[in-house]
Amino acid sequence: MTSLLRVEDLKVHFPIKKGILSKTVGHVHAVDGVSFSLEKGETLGIVGESGCGKTTAGMAAMHLTPPTAGKVFWQGEEMGAMGASRLRSLRKEMQLIFQDPYSCLNPRMTINRILSDPMDVHGKYKGKERKERLAFLLETVGMSPEQGNRYPHEFSGGQRQRIGIARALALDPSLIIGDEPVSALDVSIQAQIINLLKRLKKQFDLSLVIISHDLAVVEYLCDRVIVMYLGKIVESADYASLYRNPRHPYTRTLLSAIPVPDPFRKKERIILQGDVPSPINPPGGCRFHTRCPERMEICERVEPETRQFGPAHTAACHLYGEDSPVNINTQGGER
Repeated sequence: MTSLLRVEDLKVHFPIKKGILSKTVGHVHAVDGVSFSLEKGETLGIVGESGCGKTTAGMAAMHLTPPTAGKVFWQGEEMGAMGASRLRSLRKEMQLIFQDPYSCLNPRMTINRILSDPMDVHGKYKGKERKERLAFLLETVGMSPEQGNRYPHEFSGGQRQRIGIARALALDPSLIIGDEPVSALDVSIQAQIINLLKRLKKQFDLSLVIISHDLAVVEYLCDRVIVMYLGKIVESADYASLYRNPRHPYTRTLLSAIPVPDPFRKKERIILQGDVPSPINPPGGCRFHTRCPERMEICERVEPETRQFGPAHTAACHLYGEDSPVNINTQGGER
């Protein structure tokens, strides 16, 4: 069965230019060899700290940011080999929900005009059909059709994000990528938007990619989770395996930061030392070794291989290598 979206060894390096002649003196290794797939109807989470490359990976998967290397396939067809017209027509199949609900809406346009823009670009829903579509979109995200004549400044942050979701749904896409879709909202509003996304996925048979630093949100929404650190995938698993039995030290650190809604229950936090290294000159070996509480000498020299721990669980860590002092069955044994 062909995956809806497949990414193979994706790299995105941004050039650093200096001088009068704008000579390239280095590169920012934002994404450095990422591979993953998304099945139809699946929700995939991409998590990690700020600056780990998760948003850039999502933008490059949609070819909004041109990949430096690697391939992206949409239903088996390579996007990099598509002509401009074919790629443009494909845009209606994949849409984006932005992180900031305040800056992603044109303040000079009414909500109906904002929702109509993608319809104009792709020549869909005209006349009476468009009016019915606009009313349907607003009602679908929990707003009234009458609000379509207002401007963005008249709405709260949560309402603006609902408008952003309505815009993403305007062309009946197969895939929606949410770039931190609730991080800018109050906690009570976050719950409403998360439940809305879950309902819309079922209602429209959508595939979702949720980019987030909040593992609690990802656990609730996603079927499978990818953990990124400094441009690379360090662990990938279905949500149950990842949260019950995380393999990579970085994943365990992220999970330890999830707050527990119980004042009488204490949770042991793993506090990392130091800052994230620069993506301009990432460290050799395992990129996490400069902050890892379980690092070994080999971590500084050799990049770890990605090992399988189950049907859908992989991690790249020397703790589970053949020469490691950790005694583990790499086919799924416990540490």
